[in-house]
Amino acid sequence: MTHIPVMLDEVLRTLAPRAGEVILDGTFGGGGYASAFLDAAPCTLWAMDRDPDAIARGAALAARHPGRLHLIEGRFGDMVAHLAARGVTALDGVVLDLGVSSFQLDTPDRGFSFRADGPLDMRMGRDGPSAADLVNTLEERELAELIWEFGEERHSRRVARAIIRARGEAPFTTTAQLAEVIRRAVPRDPSGLDGATRSFQALRIRVNDELGEVTRGLEAAMSLLSPGGRIVVVSFHSLEDRIVKRAFQKASGRMPAASRHDPGALIAAPAPTGFELLTPRSLRPSAAEIAANPRSRSAHLRALRRKPEAVPC
Repeated sequence: MTHIPVMLDEVLRTLAPRAGEVILDGTFGGGGYASAFLDAAPCTLWAMDRDPDAIARGAALAARHPGRLHLIEGRFGDMVAHLAARGVTALDGVVLDLGVSSFQLDTPDRGFSFRADGPLDMRMGRDGPSAADLVNTLEERELAELIWEFGEERHSRRVARAIIRARGEAPFTTTAQLAEVIRRAVPRDPSGLDGATRSFQALRIRVNDELGEVTRGLEAAMSLLSPGGRIVVVSFHSLEDRIVKRAFQKASGRMPAASRHDPGALIAAPAPTGFELLTPRSLRPSAAEIAANPRSRSAHLRALRRKPEAVPC
């Protein structure tokens, strides 16, 4: 199983780790970014992941960089508490690579993908309700709303009805079982996208509270940045990217102008803040990278910096 960090050159160039800095990789995953940071500069790196398998994989990298790489099992939305418990109250850099990791997708036993049959799980941290719990217990209306909100599936009601009918005969236990029911419920997509893709995305996001985690993580990261500190976020679908874009615009005082027909337009523009955008528009992977790693095709990179003269919150 090979892990290819997405937009690695752009992440390195934007975060630009320097000697003596303290950096957090909030989504350690396969360790691709962490390894590159450690090689790029003699910095101290804290690496978090809610997946215990990822932390276990990181032990070998930590052994190669004694005293420089410190691993923490936990959610990046809780980074303030996790770091404070270890005496860290400020950071010079933060990177967040959102969504599911290649290791999780490519391990059938984790239940994230329908490409190979496995238990219907999808839990990144192995705790809380699983995807099977949701599809076997939620009411039809709740399922339809979930699939629409988090999967942007136009046929969410049809999918929910099909799930309710099927589970009346036997509860869902595997990814293949669910994927087949969903495929029969939706028309074939002209783009070739598998009919189960959006619904599986929706369940995964709900199971792991991914959007709530992104909001909490961004707020926490910005509160920890030292003057001159940078945060770089790589997202993979519009729901995540929209949250990042708006949070960074708000922090930098660059919210889009309101319509003149909107009463809110009478309110004064936000005052300048202690942050500045490093990416007025998101960066995208190159054609060469997409060809080499198709999973990178939907990636958006956005970055923010606390102004050097600013004081941390």
